[in-house]
Amino acid sequence: LSGEVDLLTDVPTQDVARLKADARLKVMEGNEVRTIFVAMDQGSDEIRNSSVKGSNPFKDKRVREAVSIAIDRAGIQRALMRGLSQPAGLMVPPGVTGYSAALDTVPKTDIERAKRLLAEAGYPNGLDLPFHCPNNRYVNDEEICQALVSMWARAGIRVKLQTESFATYSPRVQRMDLPFFLYGWGVPTYDALYVLQALVRTRTGGADGNGNYWKLSDARLDALIDDIKVELEPAKRNALIHAALTRVRDEHLFAPIHYQVRPWVMTKNVTTQHRSDDKPEARFTTLR
Repeated sequence: LSGEVDLLTDVPTQDVARLKADARLKVMEGNEVRTIFVAMDQGSDEIRNSSVKGSNPFKDKRVREAVSIAIDRAGIQRALMRGLSQPAGLMVPPGVTGYSAALDTVPKTDIERAKRLLAEAGYPNGLDLPFHCPNNRYVNDEEICQALVSMWARAGIRVKLQTESFATYSPRVQRMDLPFFLYGWGVPTYDALYVLQALVRTRTGGADGNGNYWKLSDARLDALIDDIKVELEPAKRNALIHAALTRVRDEHLFAPIHYQVRPWVMTKNVTTQHRSDDKPEARFTTLR
């Protein structure tokens, strides 16, 4: 707005409409290949600082599903993201090899079913859990987490929210200190294997499970991912990817919220190509 900057990619969602209305500027929007999701520790024997002692509620699929279906993704898209997000049903975003729109079924918000699932899992009065969130990493991350607190409370999932800078948050995630938290994952390779191998595969060293900070281990998924690594025929490989994505979705191993949409604002004399990795490049840019 001051004229001191020609191109900006980190645009607050609440300012986009005002920037679009400024005749001196132009705004480009496009999907980013990044999924924002809720992660749950499914390997520990007990969740620290929770109301459940001696067991881990996230090992129960019914609890994981309750966490997911209590989220109003459309509400987050409308009220917090101002339309600059795409509600997600998968951990792999559009634009990535292996993504399937047919599989990307966004969970329907169903508070009553979430309550029933918790009761069936042995928590008729709900449960209390710690929940962690960064406040400066993803678009509106803290606001999203505050909204989640209210959404989950309606279903009986009472969480104590702790937010912090990503500079201290990320090391805690990597140390596996956080049992229940907001996270995001981009796909620089534009291939679904990158997501599945890092986030879903049992951690065994190297690339296998190097981003698996929730102690997930599923023998069926491990076998599918290992087959994806070596399958060369595209149709067969995509079939394996779809089988893996379906299992991740149906087991509610994560609670995907949305795929980020990234607006770039620039002065009228800038021409550039919007990139779904959210990284502008000078070689695709002209300044007149």
